[in-house]
Amino acid sequence: MSTITGTLEAYQKQWRINRLGLWLFFISETFLFGGLFVARLYLWGDTRPPLDQKLGITITLILLISSYFMYRADTAIAYGDQKGLMNNLLVTFVLGLIFLIGVVGFEWRGEVRPSDGAFGAVLYGMTGMHAFHVFTGLIFIAIVWLNARKGLYTKERHWGVEACAIYWHFVDMVWAFYYPALYLLGTVPHG
Repeated sequence: MSTITGTLEAYQKQWRINRLGLWLFFISETFLFGGLFVARLYLWGDTRPPLDQKLGITITLILLISSYFMYRADTAIAYGDQKGLMNNLLVTFVLGLIFLIGVVGFEWRGEVRPSDGAFGAVLYGMTGMHAFHVFTGLIFIAIVWLNARKGLYTKERHWGVEACAIYWHFVDMVWAFYYPALYLLGTVPHG
């Protein structure tokens, strides 16, 4: 067996172990995000605070579109396309940053304050935890982009890209549940 084949086999074995570790991490994260989701259902019941509906749908669409570009980045490197990887990572980063600014810069300046009882606690708890994960995802994307710039990924060896893509898709999936829970379920109390 050649050294290259042996090294590739070792890399693929480590890749499988890394995937298992990542999925175990996501199971623990599901409990965290799920707990916040259940708190929303329990504390808000069939009500919700007055949130900016246009902002909510806009940032949601931006995040979902970013997931498409992350998919394109992951697919590009699977075919050895370094330029496609870097360009799509850059678009994903920019869209993720716009989402983060939308939540922290605009939604958090809306009518609901952290001191507004259950509405404030749940809104800032859910969006804050999600925003933290988007922020760490942006750091992850930046690291992967810098590594791609150095030529560290190939179509055979790109675990970092795959891990980043899976993480980003997980964060997007969480928002797919959070958006309706925050913006659509329940009615806004009057007065």
